[in-house]
Amino acid sequence: MSGPLLRIRDLTVDFVTPDRRSTALRGVDLEVGAGEVVGLVGETGCGKTLTGLAALRLLPAAATITRGSVEFEGRDLVDLAEDELRVLRGRRIAMIFQNPAASFNPVFTIGTQMRDVLAAHDAERGRERDARIAEVLRDVGLGEPARVLRSYPHQLSGGMLQRAMIAMALLLRPSLLIADEPTTALDVTIAAQILRLLRRLQEEQGFSVLFITHDLGVIRRVSDRVVVLYAGRVVEDATTGDLFAAPAHPYARGLMAAVPRRSSRGGPLPSIAGSLPTDPDALAGCAFAPRCPLVIDRCLNERPGLRAVGQGHVAACHVAAES
Repeated sequence: MSGPLLRIRDLTVDFVTPDRRSTALRGVDLEVGAGEVVGLVGETGCGKTLTGLAALRLLPAAATITRGSVEFEGRDLVDLAEDELRVLRGRRIAMIFQNPAASFNPVFTIGTQMRDVLAAHDAERGRERDARIAEVLRDVGLGEPARVLRSYPHQLSGGMLQRAMIAMALLLRPSLLIADEPTTALDVTIAAQILRLLRRLQEEQGFSVLFITHDLGVIRRVSDRVVVLYAGRVVEDATTGDLFAAPAHPYARGLMAAVPRRSSRGGPLPSIAGSLPTDPDALAGCAFAPRCPLVIDRCLNERPGLRAVGQGHVAACHVAAES
């Protein structure tokens, strides 16, 4: 296949309620190449999770894709019939959700739920099915498959449950994994183990990953490239090395500066002043302008588009090249 595995273009998502219509994603563009790990980063409310859900058309009932395309392996998922999309979910594209405790059904064992995934796609049967499940559980570091399979979700620790969710996502050997904050509910030690596990499995099996997180430390460790979202728009896209060496957009710089460091122990934590705008479309210019330390008059009156600030590095900022 030529071109990226996943190509999202001009993705726009609106929420419609009886009182109002509001836009949550505003023309998001991003690509994930074969075998590539792309980090999608931004503060809470910027549209990260919504982008992942829109890619699989798993949006809440009030949300709808009003414009744009989501091409996967050359097919536009936005226009795909629901029965065709159902075949792709799990088999070709899988997702790890934020909270595994809320994603597993509490009244069925892990084994029942994993067998249902294979049965839904008419995959291995009988002993072959159980052998495949045991193989994947061992791959994710769960060395007692029989005990895990007969356990209910509440009987497993947070780390074991997250590993079981990763195993379920990889059961059908997908080519793209969307990982939505997969370490948020875990303590630091277990989170580090999960990150090492995901990276090892990705390198061994060669699948692509769209890794959604607010944690820049995680992004630096796992991703090849980073897309920064703000108020439903992409504001920067660069290789991980370039982004951390020379972030171009003031928002990306603010996120970097806000990462706690040992040298600042005991002192005030750096932060980005202000908060996300409640209605970015009401602003004539850049949505970040009210919070930006580099704002100029042009920022208030003209919305910036993505432009090159380096080789393979783009940012949506009027002053990025000069600052």
